[in-house]
Amino acid sequence: MTRVSPWWARDVYADRQPFLKARAKIAAAARHFFSGQRFTEVETAALQLSPGNEAHISAFGVDLTAPSGDKRRLFLHASPEFACKKLLAAGEERIFTFARVFRNRERGPLHHPEFTMLEWYRAREPMQRLMEDCAGLLIAAAQAVGVERFAYRGSSIDPFDEPDVISVCEAFDAYANIDLAAMLDDRDALARAAARDGVRVAADDSWSDLFSKIVSEKIEPSLGRERATILCDYPLSEAALARPKDDDPRFADRFELFACGVELANGFAELTDAGEQRRRFEAQMARRQRIYADAYPIDEDFLEALAEMPPASGVALGFDRLVMLASGAERIEQVLWTPVVEIGTQT
Repeated sequence: MTRVSPWWARDVYADRQPFLKARAKIAAAARHFFSGQRFTEVETAALQLSPGNEAHISAFGVDLTAPSGDKRRLFLHASPEFACKKLLAAGEERIFTFARVFRNRERGPLHHPEFTMLEWYRAREPMQRLMEDCAGLLIAAAQAVGVERFAYRGSSIDPFDEPDVISVCEAFDAYANIDLAAMLDDRDALARAAARDGVRVAADDSWSDLFSKIVSEKIEPSLGRERATILCDYPLSEAALARPKDDDPRFADRFELFACGVELANGFAELTDAGEQRRRFEAQMARRQRIYADAYPIDEDFLEALAEMPPASGVALGFDRLVMLASGAERIEQVLWTPVVEIGTQT
C-alpha cells in the first residue's frame, strides 16, 4: 500500500496552517461574541449514557470498566445537547460550549467522525433570538479573518447581509413544486410527488424517508447560494426535540441555517414535555432499528431533567464548517488540527 503523507508532515501542515490560524481567530471571536451577551462557557462530558436518539445519527460505543471489573456500556456523545439541557434544569440561563462530538458512518468533504460543535442555549428566550445569534456569528467570523465574502465550491455570499427566511412548505413549493402541507399525513401522495420530481422512491420508504430525500436532493442544494438562508417551520415529525408551533402544531419551532449551499446550524425551541419526548425517542429508535438493525438506550436522567427545565431555545452550529466558509477551505480536514485517520490509509 502506498504510504499517505501524515497530517503532521511539514509540507502538508504548511498548506493547512493558514486555515488553522483562521480557526483560532474565529474561535476567539465566537467566545467574545457570547461573553458580550453574558453567556457562560461550559464543558460537557463526552461519555454519556445515550449518544442521542435520532434515527440517522450513528454513535461510537465504549465500555466503562469499574475497579471491580464490572462493565457498563457508554457512548461518545453525538451532541452535547442532553448535558446542556441538564445544566439548564440546574439553573443556568445562558450557556455555550465548544464540544468535541463523535458520529460514526460519516466521512466526506463536510463530514468527519470527530468534529467540533458550537452549541448554545437561552433560557426563557424565543427561537427568533437564536436566528439573530446565527447572523451575528457569521459577521463575527468574517471580521475575525478580515474577509468580505464566504465561499464554497462556486457559491459565494456576503456574511454581513441579513439572512433570508423561508419556511419548509415554501421551499417545497418553490424548489420541488410540492404542496407539503396537503401531504403531511399521506405517504403515498408524497411518494408520487417525489417520483414525479425525479427522486428515487423505494417501496419501504416511510413518509419521513421521503421527506429527507426530497430535502436532500431538491431543497438543500438551492439554499444559501447567494445569501445566507434560514429554513424554518419543519413538520413536527422531523423535529425530534423541538416544541410544536403555537399557531399550527402540525409544525415545529425548528430552523436550519444554510450558507454557500452548506448546512451550518440547527436550532429550535426546546420541547420540555418529558412524556412526549419519550414517545418521540421511542419512535426514532424504532425507525433506526428498522433501517440499521440497532438502537440506542434512552437517557432516563435526561427525561427527569427535562421535566425541570425552563422554557428555552438552543442551536448547534458546525464550527468546522463555519471556519471552512470563512477561510476558503475545500475539505473539513484542512481546518482540523489533528484529523482522524481514514479507513484504508496507512500512516
